[in-house]
Amino acid sequence: MRYPHGVPGDSFYQKSIPDNAPAFLNASIPNGSNNQLICNDIQTLLWLGNQLALEFHIPFQKFYSDKPSEIVFDLDPPSVNDFNLAVFAAQKMKMIFDRFNLKSFVKTSGGKGMQVYIPLPFDTFTYEDTAIFTEFICSFLVEQYPDIFTIERLKKNRGNRLYLDYVQHRKGKTIIAPYSTRANEQGLVATPLEWQEVDDSLRPEKFTIPAVMERLKNIGDPFRDYREVRNRQAFDIVLNQFRN
Repeated sequence: MRYPHGVPGDSFYQKSIPDNAPAFLNASIPNGSNNQLICNDIQTLLWLGNQLALEFHIPFQKFYSDKPSEIVFDLDPPSVNDFNLAVFAAQKMKMIFDRFNLKSFVKTSGGKGMQVYIPLPFDTFTYEDTAIFTEFICSFLVEQYPDIFTIERLKKNRGNRLYLDYVQHRKGKTIIAPYSTRANEQGLVATPLEWQEVDDSLRPEKFTIPAVMERLKNIGDPFRDYREVRNRQAFDIVLNQFRN
């Protein structure tokens, strides 16, 4: 997402490569009458920064596949003051995923909420497959905690409950990328976490750009095993339980 006049200011999504783009932006995929840019090297990332692209929203599948390479649950509380609801939801999700022997990862959104990730083997499961799982998990949590969670799409009907968004996980949709900056006054970062950090003391304001850079030096990347884990996920076994 580009903010041509900085933050705060007007913004817009741009997926296609502009006509005046430099020649080194040579990685793209067709998208109708346009070509979508693939950011796969440092010089492309720097060029995007020069265009004041402050937020990076990415799809759930690789550019060469129509199948998701990950499941992402978006935990959306009513406001940043209700961030504790996102913490509680993430903790409950991890308990469920651990019971299914699924390795999960978690990050702040850089805003008011959090996202929980389950990496999947490449090019194996469809969005129809993952929808069976995501809908069940979110519906189960709403059934268990109806005063805290909701799957209601309309904001006006959610009240003070946290929205468990599983509908967003589908082809053509995107999620804020790990380590993307966010266009808010604090300049916060969507920050991967260790699960032991997800407790009542967790606050999104801690994760500014300087703090995250220092954090990477000190503890490394909590998503460092993400690629390796995806090949060990027995999601097919879990999915078969819901199909049967």
